[in-house]
Amino acid sequence: MTLSPFSSSYSPQLPELLLKLQCSIGISTYQAGKLLFISPKDENSLSMLPRSFNKPMGFELNGNKLVLATKDEVIVFEDSKDLATHYPNKPNTYNSLFTPRVTFHTGQVDMHDIAFGKDGIWAINTSFSCLCQINGSFNFIPRWQPPFITEMVSEDRCHLNGMVIIDGKPKYVTMLGKTNTAQGWRETIVDGGLLMDVETNEIILDKLAMPHSPKMHNNELYMLLSASGKVIKVNIAEKTYETIKQFDGFCRGMDIYGDFMFIGMSKLRKNSSTFAKLSFSDNADTAGIKIIHIPTKALVGELTFQTTVDEIYGLQIIPNSIRPNILNTTNPIYKQALAIPGNTFWANPTNE
Repeated sequence: MTLSPFSSSYSPQLPELLLKLQCSIGISTYQAGKLLFISPKDENSLSMLPRSFNKPMGFELNGNKLVLATKDEVIVFEDSKDLATHYPNKPNTYNSLFTPRVTFHTGQVDMHDIAFGKDGIWAINTSFSCLCQINGSFNFIPRWQPPFITEMVSEDRCHLNGMVIIDGKPKYVTMLGKTNTAQGWRETIVDGGLLMDVETNEIILDKLAMPHSPKMHNNELYMLLSASGKVIKVNIAEKTYETIKQFDGFCRGMDIYGDFMFIGMSKLRKNSSTFAKLSFSDNADTAGIKIIHIPTKALVGELTFQTTVDEIYGLQIIPNSIRPNILNTTNPIYKQALAIPGNTFWANPTNE
């Protein structure tokens, strides 16, 4: 039997949980070149809506706006419930439709985490080992580098990757090494990671196993140690952490909604020297999503991809939407989705 693209198996209670929470799950998979929305069809089944993008990485939803980092662009989308209702291909099917509104041409700088701040879009520029802003005047505007990085060069010296925004400004970042040479972080990849305070340049934690996906929830900082499969909660004042859960696999991409934590899991690349250094069992070679009930630390649901998706970078919950849709700029239908103040229209298609 040949499985269809994005085939998956999942816990029987997962569709019901998403219905109860009135939300969907969004994941980015640069390996498959997709942004994928996972939604409940009913209490027993899920739907998968994939959209193609060129190496999609970090993305963030803020209100009715969504920002996505790709290989050489940053794209801003806006949700319209009205455009969703009248979507020509499937009217009265979707309750959200994210349509592209602005594209910034960043060039190939390997953006990772990205977010809206009070004064615009902030992003992790991994290639140049810096925090930057995106506003269209330049490819990017450098705003901060770790103090041990001595040059602004495209050498990915510390593999800066994760970012936490507090009060509209970057506060914490994660990286894979305290190194100042080209690709130097690879030498200590398994246990050389850092959590750093951007405002004070203070190292909160070091000797971390590939930290990713930091997230603030109820004034507490959670993140993933990908190389050990650990989900941790950080005590910032004491510079310690507590392990919430440990999985036998590579975890990356995380969001928290209500009492539930949603975590992305990736397969281990067979031909990767990086993954070869990790000590997971053969059973760890799966990609999917794990769901933890935070108060009890119990695993309450999971999804495993059987085809197409091998690696996940970002994971975001789409709140108040059990059937979201998104348009890319590859399919020309996005040109028909028009919005003006107070009104929306689906333009008639034209022959170009």
